[in-house]
Amino acid sequence: MRTTIYLFLFLIISTSLKAQPTLGLLLNQPANIPGYILFAPLASDTTYLIDKCGKRIHQWSSNYHPGDAVYFLEDGNLLRTCNVNSPTFTSGGKGGRIELTDWNSNLLWSYVISSTTECQHHDIKMLPNGNILAIVWEMKTPSEAIFAGRDSAKTGTQLWSEKIVELQPSGASSATVVWEWHVWDHLIQDYDSTHINYGIVYQHPELLNLNFVTGNLMAADWLHINSIDYNAALDQILLSSHNLSEIWVIDHSTTSLEAASHSGGNSNKGGDLLYRWGNPQSYNRGTPGDKKFFGQHNAQWIAAGLKDENKIMVFNNGLQRPQGMYSSIDIIDQPVDSAGNYIYVSGQSFLPDSVTWEYTAPVPTDFYGANISGVQRISNGNTLICTGPSGVFFEIDSMKNTVWEYISPVAATILSQGSNPTGNTVFRCTLIEENHNGLTGHQLIAGNPIELNPLPYVCPVISGVGTSASPENEITIINPVSNSINIKSATDFNNVRIQLTDLNGKIITDKYPVNLNKGEFYSVPLTNITDGVYILSINTFGKLHHYKILKSE
Repeated sequence: MRTTIYLFLFLIISTSLKAQPTLGLLLNQPANIPGYILFAPLASDTTYLIDKCGKRIHQWSSNYHPGDAVYFLEDGNLLRTCNVNSPTFTSGGKGGRIELTDWNSNLLWSYVISSTTECQHHDIKMLPNGNILAIVWEMKTPSEAIFAGRDSAKTGTQLWSEKIVELQPSGASSATVVWEWHVWDHLIQDYDSTHINYGIVYQHPELLNLNFVTGNLMAADWLHINSIDYNAALDQILLSSHNLSEIWVIDHSTTSLEAASHSGGNSNKGGDLLYRWGNPQSYNRGTPGDKKFFGQHNAQWIAAGLKDENKIMVFNNGLQRPQGMYSSIDIIDQPVDSAGNYIYVSGQSFLPDSVTWEYTAPVPTDFYGANISGVQRISNGNTLICTGPSGVFFEIDSMKNTVWEYISPVAATILSQGSNPTGNTVFRCTLIEENHNGLTGHQLIAGNPIELNPLPYVCPVISGVGTSASPENEITIINPVSNSINIKSATDFNNVRIQLTDLNGKIITDKYPVNLNKGEFYSVPLTNITDGVYILSINTFGKLHHYKILKSE
């Protein structure tokens, strides 16, 4: 696993030379962005918020394990899916319940979508109007499937299709479905001309081939949609089908009646697919060599204002990738015309031919998550990645260097430092930046690391006004900073290196050698440096102390 690459480096820069960490915080370099990490371990009923030092900031409790997604909202509430353990829909990602709780874990609203005919699963998305989009399996009988044109050799005792519902919450535990879209309304098949949906598959890329099946031909879970995203500017929905290794875009501007048809909405295509990418074999416009996605997760539009804005980013798991079992983060630049319509050349597959940006590990197989997992582009251009099966979170900078790394210590029980982390799977993690509206008014006091028997390590962070000291009170920094940084040491240190860098790692000041005398202040001038946030690193060549510095006039 890739995490072992950084263990020695972490011991040099962040701790005394003691035991090696096996979980919790492994790497914390200045170029990582300050903030907090939200995650909901799949084996736990607790959702955690930690700081970038790996310290517990807050947690929420529930009576359910996640099913699977969790979101921290702008109003400070937590929107969470729950696994109710449906006896009918038993595939990975099963949920069945959605909960909204406040900061103190008080239940504000809940809604159940779980029966013998349907079940919420994997992901949800809150819309700007407060409604919630949910992915829902819906049961089809063998006779329904065959009537729709399904090959009986690919039909077991049941078949699960998919639908998307938009819920308008009301009361404490109810909701109204105000919009819906069903895969079953947008099918084509070239297997049986005597049944409905018959047509020429390659002439209809806007429809789903009912007989395109990967893996087990008789499996009930045909499509396995595992993520949903919404683009408010376009009023479109982005879906990820794990089993078909495809992403799809559909029009949300339709009415439910139009969404069941092939016309209407801003696109005038009803609920047909506006765009699809990843596996053109699915609509008979490609070969196995044209396949780009391999069991992908967390398809999303990169938000406006971020690097690569409006492009689509995906955690490409790499399951059964012919080039090797490794994961990648892929960004595609979907082509649109001047009117904003997706460009499709008749008789070809959807463009682009290849991804426009990709991250893989230097040794590709060192980064691999066979299932679940997620990715997030953040405001400084860095990218936060969750390798879900191993519970590894890491942040890379714009040069693809790893600048922060953490392994979740939460399995069915809390793991102890030094143990081999197993069972600590996480669907995805999310960076909550310091200026997030939802954090307003809440005390964000760092506690202990989550893991049992944590190792002592130095990770002081200055986020505002005040004084910060290392855990051993060896070095104290006075903040805020105007024209200088004032450093006070409780111990004599000779030949110290003091560096000031910006959040991208650019060195602003480099002073070496410096002697820090016990009880005396050492001043680092800050003339001709613009206001902002910087990282101060003090290397005593036994430890490296990192401090976040706010420079303001």
